[in-house]
Amino acid sequence: MAKKQQQQHQAMQQVPSIGGIRSSFQSLVALLIAILVVATIYIRQSNEQLFQYWITYDKTITGLSSSCNLFAGKWVFDNRSYPLYKEKECTFMSDQLACEKFGRKNLNYQFWRWQPHQCDLPRFNATALLEKLRNKRLVYVGDSLNRNQWVSMVCLVDSVISPTFKSMHNNGSINIFKAIEYNATIEFYWSPLLVESNSDDPISHRVPDRIVRVQAIEKHARHWTDADYLVFNTYLWWRRRQMKVLWGSFESPEDGVFKAVKLPRVYEMALQTWAQWLEVHVDRNKTQLFFMSMSPTHQKANKWGGIKGENCYSETEPVTEEEYVGDGASPRMMRVVDSVLGELKTRGLNVQMINITQLSDYRKEGHPSIYRKHWETITEEQLLNPKNYSDCIHWCLPGVPDVWNELLYAYILEL
Repeated sequence: MAKKQQQQHQAMQQVPSIGGIRSSFQSLVALLIAILVVATIYIRQSNEQLFQYWITYDKTITGLSSSCNLFAGKWVFDNRSYPLYKEKECTFMSDQLACEKFGRKNLNYQFWRWQPHQCDLPRFNATALLEKLRNKRLVYVGDSLNRNQWVSMVCLVDSVISPTFKSMHNNGSINIFKAIEYNATIEFYWSPLLVESNSDDPISHRVPDRIVRVQAIEKHARHWTDADYLVFNTYLWWRRRQMKVLWGSFESPEDGVFKAVKLPRVYEMALQTWAQWLEVHVDRNKTQLFFMSMSPTHQKANKWGGIKGENCYSETEPVTEEEYVGDGASPRMMRVVDSVLGELKTRGLNVQMINITQLSDYRKEGHPSIYRKHWETITEEQLLNPKNYSDCIHWCLPGVPDVWNELLYAYILEL
């Protein structure tokens, strides 16, 4: 009997008291709150660091102000001086970017002006630019976002040139707009990964298995090496975990070696090939070099306070929070660009970064969305859910890329 009572007493001691359970629960809640607070602070600090990163490239133009950061500022609604041209009046407007033509009713995206905090961005003067380009070539090299910017530049100068003194010529990967009176060309060369790839065809470039030759660039570079102004970009087509690399030729792939290389290493390999070509072949006394930073996408509305699962479709206003940082660009890949450009600079070749990332990130409403020419038939299922076929990558014109060109214009006129 005594033994049984002793066992019952020991069992009761092993059962935690109500007070003990409450205390443990409170400790657990306190721990979770602490973790949440730390995580919130970490995310806020990370966003602040990203914001500072996106606005602090080599950014000053001495002719404006020794302290003028062109890339830190805000968007100001200005329907008096903007847009700089009208969509319908641009002779060579692209249907992919002509949002008004394809039914967009809210046109406020055309009226926003970029205002740096410490100075004014020089007003674009098409005649002044054409004088600067007299007897010269301005060539954009890259993907469809660089083509987006090229179309913008063509539209910016189009109105000051009479119809008989301008022409457009397309020849495979290269598109050439010529201002005949100035003997000046504004060109676009399709090379989405800069180095050779199986996506180099300017029309048939959507392939399920993307392959790059990271050490081969001459096929492209021979078309633009002697230009007076070169504007590069490459980012969008690298957005995957890894890329298949070919050591060999596309003509005889069976004799080559294939290997999957992860990002950002494969991106770095391609940029190093590009940099080595520039270092050897570019005339430093003639050619001015520019690299456009990443153009952000707007695929996740919850990042700017919208509904999770939505995207840029139906957006009509920019983000107004100055320190907003989305996830449509990759700081990890941009640091690769920084490193490659830094190495070039130590070897005496300067490539000016034009930092469009943060200022473009505010413009969630500036994309074509559904208001563009569609190259494929839209299904009934897509029509019921427009966000599924919305373009939240490219930009309506007139619009954001005009400001990219205003920044480029400021540098060209200062050089």
